[in-house]
Amino acid sequence: MSYKDLIQSLNTISAINLTPFYEDTKEIDWNSLEKNINFLIDHGVKVIVPGGNTGEFYAMSLEEVKQVTKKVIDIVNRRAVVMVGIGYAVPTAIELGRYAQAAGADCVMIHQPIHPYSNNKGAVDYFHEIINALDIPTVLYFKNPNLSDDVLKELAPLEKFIGVKYAINDFPRFTKTIRSMPKQHQLAWICGTAEKWAPYFFLAGATGFTSGLVNIYPEKSFELLDALKKKEVDKVWEIWEELLPFEELRAKNNDGNNVAVIKEALRQIGFTAGVTRPPVAELDESDKLAVAKILQSWGLLNKTMV
Repeated sequence: MSYKDLIQSLNTISAINLTPFYEDTKEIDWNSLEKNINFLIDHGVKVIVPGGNTGEFYAMSLEEVKQVTKKVIDIVNRRAVVMVGIGYAVPTAIELGRYAQAAGADCVMIHQPIHPYSNNKGAVDYFHEIINALDIPTVLYFKNPNLSDDVLKELAPLEKFIGVKYAINDFPRFTKTIRSMPKQHQLAWICGTAEKWAPYFFLAGATGFTSGLVNIYPEKSFELLDALKKKEVDKVWEIWEELLPFEELRAKNNDGNNVAVIKEALRQIGFTAGVTRPPVAELDESDKLAVAKILQSWGLLNKTMV
């Protein structure tokens, strides 16, 4: 696939698959991971992101990240684009990226640097070094509001930099950035904060969005995508209202519920999602009831995925 074709293929939903862990050992449940990936593909997902935050990237060892990378690529078997999450220190990110490309990944997503003292020049150097060390193209996960969007503009001329998962919900800022980016840099602009924020990002020029919900209710996620692409404004906001309670529950506790809500919802509809790993805790009983109420309103509680 050419870079141009790959960029076009990202104008859709980027599904952040989960990583199921056994309740007793917290080891990876490979059978459930395979069911999760096949469910996504069977429901029309064309971009899958192993090693994303919903997949608990930072709760896995480097060896586990590699194992998940290889497993997902093998399961997908070219039925969808695989964008592998990589990160940590520059040498570690390069190691993970080279492993991903050898395993057959289509591209990588570089996580936002977690160093507490990042600055603009340092971020440019960080991303630049990783991008240039890999043979496959890169999408940047841009999440830190303290970094300037000039970082993106400085990296834009790099041929292997093909897209941005933009996860800062500052819409004047995003609009200014996307409108001021030179037209020759044909980046894929992806809303990195899922269905709740996708309508705002699309209005400014985004052409895709990430989703954890798609692991549970892909029909509704794709309904939103279709309405956004067709600019069916009333339908967009009707779907948005339907999904808002779920996304707001995920955002509770400063986004601390993000993964736990997805796994709890999957458990309630009959899928073996497994537990979360520290530092993510399970939901309390009130939040579990809130999940059940939302699933009931969607008519999903009697649905099974196994």
